[in-house]
Amino acid sequence: MKPTPFEYDDPKSLDEALSLLAEYGEDAKVLAGGQSLVPLLNFRLARPERLIDINRITELDYLRFENGSLRIGALTRQSTLERSVEVAHRVRLLAQAVSFVGHPQIRNRGTVGGSVAHADPAAELPVAFAALGARFHARSTAGVRSFTADELFKTHLTTALRPDELLVEIEVPVPVFGTRSAFVEFARRHGDFALGGAAVVAQIGPTGTCTQIAIALLSAGSVPLRRVEVEQWLVGRRLDTATRVEAAERCVADIHPSGDTHGGSEFRRGLVQEMVKRALLEAATTIGP
Repeated sequence: MKPTPFEYDDPKSLDEALSLLAEYGEDAKVLAGGQSLVPLLNFRLARPERLIDINRITELDYLRFENGSLRIGALTRQSTLERSVEVAHRVRLLAQAVSFVGHPQIRNRGTVGGSVAHADPAAELPVAFAALGARFHARSTAGVRSFTADELFKTHLTTALRPDELLVEIEVPVPVFGTRSAFVEFARRHGDFALGGAAVVAQIGPTGTCTQIAIALLSAGSVPLRRVEVEQWLVGRRLDTATRVEAAERCVADIHPSGDTHGGSEFRRGLVQEMVKRALLEAATTIGP
C-alpha cells in the first residue's frame, strides 16, 4: 500500500520546525529516521495531512558529555550511539541496548529521539533510558519542558508530548566509575521485537552488597517499567543466586504482559522473569568500566 496524500515540509532550523508544529499541531507528523513512521504511513495506520521532515536540522544531531551528563540530540542516529567508544566506556548500558535494535540498516537511519517519541514498550532505548534515570527535553514555541521516563511514557505508543512539541534532547546522568550494567532480551530472531527483556544498572560495594540498583523491564507492559520497590529491597543485599531468583519473582509479581501469536501473557511473564535473573547475574559478575 501507499500513504494517503500529504503536504511536505523540510525545515532547516529548529525554530522553523517548531513554527510549523505550532501552526499544524495534530494534523502533522514529524519524520526523523522514518523506521517506524514510514511503515505506518504505507499501511495507512497514520494519515497525517502534513509531514514535517526534520532531517536537515543538524543542530539536533550530537553526542556530548557535559557536567556529569551525556546529552544526546534527538536526531542522533542509533548507529552513532552504537559506535561511540566514549559511550561504551562511560554509559555502557546504552551500548549494550542499542546493539539489539533491529539491523545495521535500521540503526543507520533510526534516530535516538525517534525511538523515544514512538514510545514502543518493546523498544530497547526507552527501557535503557528508564533504567539510567534519563530526562527528556522538549521544545515548542511556548518554551521548554522536561520529563522523567515515568512522566513521558503514558501508554503504548503514547507520550506526554503535546502536538506542538518536539523532543530535542535526552540527558543521561553518567554512572559513577565501576557501575555495572546488563541488558538482556529474548526475540525469536535477531532484530525482531523482543518478547521480553530487562535492563539493570548496579553499584556493588566493597563488601559485595548492592548499594544502588535500577531495574527496568522490556515488553512487560504498555510502557517501560521501573521496579522501584524491588530496587529498594535489593539495596544492602548480595546478588547471590537466591537473591536474584527472589528479585526476579518480585519484578513480575504484578505484571500482565499482553499475549499474541508468539506467546500468551503467562508465557511472557515467565520470560521476563528469566530475563531479570540473567540481567542480575550479568551485572553481579561483570566488572564495569
